Amino acid sequence: MSKVLSALSVSVDGYITGRDPGEGRGLGDGSMLFDWYFDGDTPSQVFDGFKLSEASARVFDVAAARVGVSLVGRNTYDDSGWINGGTPHPDAPLVLLTHHPLPGERERQTVVTTGIEDAVAAARELAGGKDVALMGGGVVTAALAAGLVDELILHQIPILLGAGRPYFQSLPEHVKLRLIEAVPAPGVTHLHYEVIR
Repeated sequence: MSKVLSALSVSVDGYITGRDPGEGRGLGDGSMLFDWYFDGDTPSQVFDGFKLSEASARVFDVAAARVGVSLVGRNTYDDSGWINGGTPHPDAPLVLLTHHPLPGERERQTVVTTGIEDAVAAARELAGGKDVALMGGGVVTAALAAGLVDELILHQIPILLGAGRPYFQSLPEHVKLRLIEAVPAPGVTHLHYEVIR
């Protein structure tokens, strides 16, 4: 069965965006969270145009190659400008979890309005045996609370943003993790955890 994972860039103080993110503003003042995608000499084998450090390319490409579908929340969807189509992964469709349906149909996008369990089930079906990648703090937190997350990969950037959207929101109970791998790289430390259930 496919795994459910989240692999996001995050500041040391836990933010996945900077201040004032939103439609047309992207991550607000948090664009440095993605500088590591372009500050190296090693081209990604999955994402055209990404040139990472050798260590980051290894970690990034292994995770990216596993993805069969991206499951995103509405804030991430709007911030990233996917309303006109498109997806975060070059080879994987997108599932949007939202309380507000979108007008019209979009190629490679599926909308789910009935909760995280249904969204993960729809994503697993579309993933074709590959893994489901969660994007957005609300989606990740809802999936953790429902016991649906298998792995977390934090691409931790050495900066304190001070504000923005948090990777993790309030959870009803503790979630135990086991460190699988920690890889230091220029401008980022890759922390790969298994969720203990």
